[in-house]
Amino acid sequence: MRSHSLLLSTSLNPLHCSSTATFFSTQATPTCPPFVSFTLQTKSKERLEGLCIIRAMGGSSQPEIETKEKHSKEAKLWGGRFKESVTDAVEKFTESISFDKQLYKHDIMGSKAHASMLSQQGLISISDRDSILQGLDEIQRRIEAGEFVWRTDREDVHMNIEAALTDMIGEPAKKLHTARSRNDQVLTDFRLWCRDAIDRIIASIEYLQVALVTLALNEEGLIVPGYTHLQRAQPVLLPHLLLAYVEQLDRDAGRLINCRARLNFCPLGACALAGTGLPIDRFMTSNSLGFTAPLRNSIDAVSDRDFVLEFLSANSITVIHLSRMGEEWILWASEEFGFITPSDCVSTGSSIMPQKKNPDPMELARGKSARAVGDLVTLLTLCKGLPLAYNRVLQEDKEPVFDSVKTVIGMLEVSAALAQNITFNHARIKKALPAGHLDATTLADYLVKKGMPFRTSHDIVGRSVALCVSKNCQIEGLSLDDLRSISPVFEEDVYEYVGAENAVKKFCSYGSTGSACVAGQLDYWVAKLNISRSRSH
Repeated sequence: MRSHSLLLSTSLNPLHCSSTATFFSTQATPTCPPFVSFTLQTKSKERLEGLCIIRAMGGSSQPEIETKEKHSKEAKLWGGRFKESVTDAVEKFTESISFDKQLYKHDIMGSKAHASMLSQQGLISISDRDSILQGLDEIQRRIEAGEFVWRTDREDVHMNIEAALTDMIGEPAKKLHTARSRNDQVLTDFRLWCRDAIDRIIASIEYLQVALVTLALNEEGLIVPGYTHLQRAQPVLLPHLLLAYVEQLDRDAGRLINCRARLNFCPLGACALAGTGLPIDRFMTSNSLGFTAPLRNSIDAVSDRDFVLEFLSANSITVIHLSRMGEEWILWASEEFGFITPSDCVSTGSSIMPQKKNPDPMELARGKSARAVGDLVTLLTLCKGLPLAYNRVLQEDKEPVFDSVKTVIGMLEVSAALAQNITFNHARIKKALPAGHLDATTLADYLVKKGMPFRTSHDIVGRSVALCVSKNCQIEGLSLDDLRSISPVFEEDVYEYVGAENAVKKFCSYGSTGSACVAGQLDYWVAKLNISRSRSH
């Protein structure tokens, strides 16, 4: 059984760049972490006159940086018609490298596919293609080794990688952007990232399902009160309750699978909005990136965010399910219920009350669900009223998605950890089980089997419960004379229907909490999730 975790880059911290030094001091200041030496090696040093100081990041694989220029801002790759550089305020406000660097792997994937297609179509030479591919491989290696310098003056992940590639291999890199725009480039990256994120979430959902089914197998015969309106209703088998969560999670996974299928179309080659007059092969790039096909309409390709809205909607429903499960387990862990005891490894204490043992992970899961719901609302609001095609507003779609994915995977993982580390208090549950007349509906069914209309049986059982209340007993505590004083239909066999254990045995409808039905449900999930029963104990 594997656990699944999401590796997401943290947000960038501002760092300061030297305007004159060609090497960096290792002396720490009173208020800053120590600096580390960093040497920039490029073939085209004139593009990198602004040298950067990088804070020591401990175990982090990617340095967190911010750059300033030596004397003047680096010319933008799009800046041919501009006579002035943007102000520092504009540059700081419009940059996205602080969060979209998470797309680096997918940006490199897209660029490799695009370069190969350009070569195949005779738009660049094979030699240029090979130089581009080798350069992109080296850039990915540097990024993953923590050696790559992310520059805010290069705005975003795409410009950082393209500029670094130009520094490294020169002229061939300038051909890479042939027949594409940042508009279709970023959408390609984003769809690839979301596709991978969906796969990670689905794996985390399955991991939680396995934990819940395993817990159900370990508690196969345990009867607990079932609730409606948070009032005791009918007895249910605990595995039946746990499998209700598993069913919810299965629908969550299904929504994500459907979302994945709809997002898996390629925008690359749509360019800014109108396509291109160059003879590109969009089907080649689509196939090489694992997409189903290119998007049919170039305007739709660069302006569509339906896949993001659907993704965040699916995540929102998932976290609502997890929040509901968390709330139920929080209640059950309270002294008032006392049905479960979380182990120490999934609990926290109080700074002032030494006796406290709090189910904080579930409380935080309940709280963090608000983040994922808020991320969806952010995107819905962002997209409302946007004209076609691309608008810079859509730069703001990344952070809510990154946050949503991080949140939902964290909630799934902590929920699985709790499912693996709770104990059900059998003695407490058994002692509490008789209260609440949980067998009343089964008693009504008994009368129906005797030929009585249900509405009449409902009234008779209601009067029987009222008699119990007056006698301070449960239905099984009433004598046969007591029951016959309400209806002569009652016979000795009525005691086969009263009591929680007897009531559970009488359930037989498909999907019910009857022992045979629940056993069949368990068999289904054991087979579907490939769970070994021998490992569940």
